Amino acid sequence: MLTARNIHYEIADRTRGLSCGGIGVVHQIARTVGLIDALDRNVHLLKVHLPYHESDHILNIAYNVMTGGTCLEDLELRRNNEVYMDALGARRIPDPTTAGDFCRRFVSDEQIITMMQAINDVRLKVWKQQPAEFFAKATLHADGTIARTYGECKQGMDISYDGQWGYHALLISLANTREPLYLVNRSGNRPSAGKFKGDAENSKGMRPITRPSSSSLADPACGTWTPVPVPPSAPSARISRRSLPQLVR
Repeated sequence: MLTARNIHYEIADRTRGLSCGGIGVVHQIARTVGLIDALDRNVHLLKVHLPYHESDHILNIAYNVMTGGTCLEDLELRRNNEVYMDALGARRIPDPTTAGDFCRRFVSDEQIITMMQAINDVRLKVWKQQPAEFFAKATLHADGTIARTYGECKQGMDISYDGQWGYHALLISLANTREPLYLVNRSGNRPSAGKFKGDAENSKGMRPITRPSSSSLADPACGTWTPVPVPPSAPSARISRRSLPQLVR
């Protein structure tokens, strides 16, 4: 069956390759839409920026996940990958220990919400390029997801309904585009739909799209949809910092 005989191979000069070749374009987009400036302008955790800014730490962790990393320790693989570093135009990036120290600087819910709100403010600018029908209806998707952890002494972790130790984070996303808007960390021993109806009523003002004609809140765990009418005179929409903590009860 295998009859090939006249096979020739040509060996090229040594080349450089990268499995996540688009990471440089991703970073260019982040700079073009103003995400880097927005993070540095709104998130204040470092007293001195030598050599890293807040945006460097946040994007470093995000890029680690995008390129297949599953934990902070995988940053060591990124920082020792010469092609990856060249793609980002970086001479150095934070190592796992430095990244962990940065994460521990978030000492309040307000600081985390400020970071997520800064990202969403940039998202609004990007949405302005969408056609008019994009703003006809917004559907917020709120659901819990199990984040398993192998640590035994992590603060807030607990056992979930299926026997996994970890967290049961609440993810709030825009169902229209599947974009994650907010993430609220919760104990692993927490029902996905616990008190959702009350939370939805308290968060009717949470509309991340400017001037939509209507919106709805969805709880996939219960299969319920709560319509939230929006008056034509509604102001420019954004999720308020004061409303978000009510979803953590």
